[in-house]
Amino acid sequence: MYRAEIVANQSIQEDLTELLEQTIPNILYTISPLVQGRGKSDRKLGNTTWPETNFLLFSYVEDSEIEKVRAVVRAIKKTFKDEGVKLFTLKDSE
Repeated sequence: MYRAEIVANQSIQEDLTELLEQTIPNILYTISPLVQGRGKSDRKLGNTTWPETNFLLFSYVEDSEIEKVRAVVRAIKKTFKDEGVKLFTLKDSE
């Protein structure tokens, strides 16, 4: 099992979740709707200087489904080239 964490601009949340649900119909996930921070090329701090914010989606997925999650993130990145999207995965040791 893997823990998949996706951090992305709030503007693409609906597109990302719809594509995940279409690709993995039984996926279960949690969204933290307001995430602030600094990435490689930009800051998303929700203030007047850096007004945008991100969201965080995390899910535990079976080994057989992690490649589908990666494919969804690649597709979203291709569609939304100017929006920050990052996937982090962690293999569960149990």
